[in-house]
Amino acid sequence: MKPGGRVEGWKIGSKDNKIRGTSLVDFLNRNKNINRGYRKLEVWNEAIELFVYVSEKLKAIQNRSFKVKAQVEDSAFSISSNIAEGYSRKTLKEYIQFINIAMASMSENYTQLFMLKQAGSIDEVWFKKYDDMHYSLENKLINLNRSLLSKLKVQDNWNKNYLIKEIAEKYEAD
Repeated sequence: MKPGGRVEGWKIGSKDNKIRGTSLVDFLNRNKNINRGYRKLEVWNEAIELFVYVSEKLKAIQNRSFKVKAQVEDSAFSISSNIAEGYSRKTLKEYIQFINIAMASMSENYTQLFMLKQAGSIDEVWFKKYDDMHYSLENKLINLNRSLLSKLKVQDNWNKNYLIKEIAEKYEAD
């Protein structure tokens, strides 16, 4: 990983950035191949950070059913999984589709956690940090998606198949 990269601040598995006795950076740098390239993506790293943050909070929530907490955790888990699966697909169109699914999982997760905040199960301070993490990752995924889309635009007018709802420009951030 690059010095100062996303991996250095992780809290996976333990407080000392170790996975079964191996540093996280060393762990991610071992057994590399072309199919595991997603591990170097900032979006994948941030998605895992978001999952860990959400997962830790869900453990502390006592007043919600297992089913509700499992749904929230599943949607957070799905984000990094879809980034990795898309990266490992054979075509850019498939990759784009999985990035879209990851973004949809982000929307699902945000909605679920917003509802829990509104219901009093999550405090405002925790949710603000979550919102900042979510917003950062969401914007990076949007930019990754745009980058992938631009690579395909020169090939043909394929993108008409991907415009399912309103025109994307309508929702661009300032």
